[in-house]
Amino acid sequence: MTSTHISAIIFDFGGVFTTSPVESFGIFEREHDLPGRFIGSVIKNNHHGNAWAQFERSEISMDEFDGLFAEETKAAGFEISGMTLVSLLKLTLRPEMVATLRRVKTSGYKTGCITNNLPQFDSTAMIADADKAADAQEIMSLFDHVIESSKAGIRKPEPRIYEMMCEALNVAPRTCVFLDDLGINLKPARAMGMATIKVPLGDVTPAIEELDALLKGA
Repeated sequence: MTSTHISAIIFDFGGVFTTSPVESFGIFEREHDLPGRFIGSVIKNNHHGNAWAQFERSEISMDEFDGLFAEETKAAGFEISGMTLVSLLKLTLRPEMVATLRRVKTSGYKTGCITNNLPQFDSTAMIADADKAADAQEIMSLFDHVIESSKAGIRKPEPRIYEMMCEALNVAPRTCVFLDDLGINLKPARAMGMATIKVPLGDVTPAIEELDALLKGA
């Protein structure tokens, strides 16, 4: 796995190294006879200023998020409290992507993680199996730099967060590959010159294969 011009691989965490929250949302929606992607539609509406965005930037408390998200979902047709939403964020690790991270790091690439997460409920706290929490912490330790929205006060897809990662790794955007499970988060990275890979729901294998092909062909 070598490349002549790619110097850094930057990853999202939830939905890349774990199952996607979207999958958990889908189960909830089916159990409550809601339209598909109902929760996602609320999260995407006014996506820079809604309750979810504010909470990911640590601009509001858990109690405030609980009430504000309930108001937003009620206005959309079905009330879901913020506490209920947070309870759905229990994810499972994907060992094949962890192995990919180890492989690119061993190959000499710089590695970064840009993750939108919640105050007092970081990416490692989202792991469903408590026994795997230490594994998640180990994954985080493999990155050369990590940017967490709840600590940085900025979140994807705000362009500045990608610039911050490039500055921290001391790389140009055009030498980076960015992997995320949400297309909206890939757009700013692609606009500034990064190669982007969308990680599909359910199976990360196509994304891993796309990354391998990209690095081998570069």
